[in-house]
Amino acid sequence: MKVMKFGGTSVGKPERMHQVAELVTRDTEEKIVVLSALSGTTNALVAIGDSLAKGEKSAAKAQIDQLEAHYQQFIIHLLASEAMKTKCRSIIAEHFEFLNIILKISFNEALNKDILAQGELMSTKMFSCYLEEQGIDHVLLPALDFMSIDSYEEPQVGTIKVKLSQLLHQHAHTKIFVTQGYISRNSKGEVDNLKRGGSDYSASLIAAAIQASVCEIWTDIDGMHNNDPRVVGKTVAIEQLSFEEAAELAYFGAKILHPASIWPAQHYNIPVKLLNTMQPDAKGTLIVEDAGSVGVKAVAAKDGIIAIKIKSSRMLLAYGFLRKIFEVFEKYRTSIDMITTSEVAVSVTIDTDANLDAIVQELEPFGSVEIDKGQTIVSIVGNEIAKTDKILTRLFDSLEGIPVRMVSYGGSPHNVSLLVPSDNKVQTLRALNTGIFGLD
Repeated sequence: MKVMKFGGTSVGKPERMHQVAELVTRDTEEKIVVLSALSGTTNALVAIGDSLAKGEKSAAKAQIDQLEAHYQQFIIHLLASEAMKTKCRSIIAEHFEFLNIILKISFNEALNKDILAQGELMSTKMFSCYLEEQGIDHVLLPALDFMSIDSYEEPQVGTIKVKLSQLLHQHAHTKIFVTQGYISRNSKGEVDNLKRGGSDYSASLIAAAIQASVCEIWTDIDGMHNNDPRVVGKTVAIEQLSFEEAAELAYFGAKILHPASIWPAQHYNIPVKLLNTMQPDAKGTLIVEDAGSVGVKAVAAKDGIIAIKIKSSRMLLAYGFLRKIFEVFEKYRTSIDMITTSEVAVSVTIDTDANLDAIVQELEPFGSVEIDKGQTIVSIVGNEIAKTDKILTRLFDSLEGIPVRMVSYGGSPHNVSLLVPSDNKVQTLRALNTGIFGLD
C-alpha cells in the first residue's frame, strides 16, 4: 500500500481534481490518498477567524459568503450529473451552515481550529463525490478518527497506527482510501491541526503507520530544485536526496516540502517521492537513506530570521555561561537555528519574535544584547559538502560584495549556512546559482 498526497494547487481547480482521480487510478496498488484544502481556502478561513476574533461579524459573514460562492461554482464544473451536483451541494452546505452558526456564538481558539478544519473536510468530500460519479470504488476515512497529537502537539504515532489499522481492516477489499491532511485531534479530543503545510506531515505519518511502499507528495513542480525558481533564472530538479539532505533543505526554506514530514519517513525508512501533478511522467525527486552522490545539491533560504548577539567579556568564558544562555531560549520554547561564538560574544538566530521581549530581558544580566531583525538564512546543502574539491572556495568566492552576518558549518556534514540581510537574499541566491552550479 502506498500514500499519495495532493496539495492545494493540485486540487484547486475542477479539472485538476479530475486529473488527480486519473493519477489515483492509473495503477492497481492499494493506496491512501491525502488531500489538502483547495488552494486559497485555508487563507480564507484564517481571514474569517481573524475577523471573528476582532468581533467584526459582518466582515466575517461577507468572507463566508464569498467562499461559499466559490465552492458552488467549483461543484458546477467538477460534476456532470445533476443528481450528484445536488448531493455535493447539500454536503458543502452543511459546512457553511456550521461557519454561519459560529457567527452567532462566542468565538474562542478551539472554535478557530474547527474553522480551519473545514477546508480539508470539504475537499475530500467533493473528491469522494467525483469518484462516486465516476464509479470508482473507494472509502472516505475521516482523519479525525485516527490522527491525534499529544499535549505537546506531537503526533502519537503508535495510536495513529492502531486506529488506522482498525479502520483499514474494516474495508479489507477496498483499494482506494481518501482522507484529510493537516487536521487531527488533540489530547483533549478537540479538533486541532498539524500547523501550516501539515498535509505533508499527515502523509508521512500515515505512510509510517502503515509501512507504506512509498509516500508520494504531488505538487505543481517536478521535484526539489537546486534553487528557488521564483527568484533565479534557471534551476534543475534534483534526482535523489538523502533524508538528511531533504530535512536540511525543508527546514531552511525549500517550500515544496514541510520540514516535519521527513522524520517519520526516515525513522521507518519509507521512500518519499516529490512529483508534479501537471507533469505526472516527470522523474521528480526521490528521497531515501542513500544520498546517491557527494557534493552540493541545492540552496534554500529561510526568511523572518532574528539575530541576537550577547556580548560579555566578563562572563563568556565562565563555566556554564552558554548553558545559561540556552536555558533562556528553552524556557520560552524558542528554537535556535544558528550559533557562532568568539572570546567576547555569542550570536544566535531565531525565527519568531513571539517571546522576544521576554528573552531579551532575561539575557541582559549576562551582557549587552543586540537585536538584528530582517535577516535571512541561506543554506547550501549536499552530502559531505566540504569533501568536494574546492567547494568552500567556490562558495565564498561567489559571495563577494554580499554582507554576510554569520557563517555556520560543522554541526552537520551536509550544510553550510549563511546569515545575510533579507534585502540581499535574491542577490545571494543568484550569486550561488552561478558560482556553485554554473547556472545563470
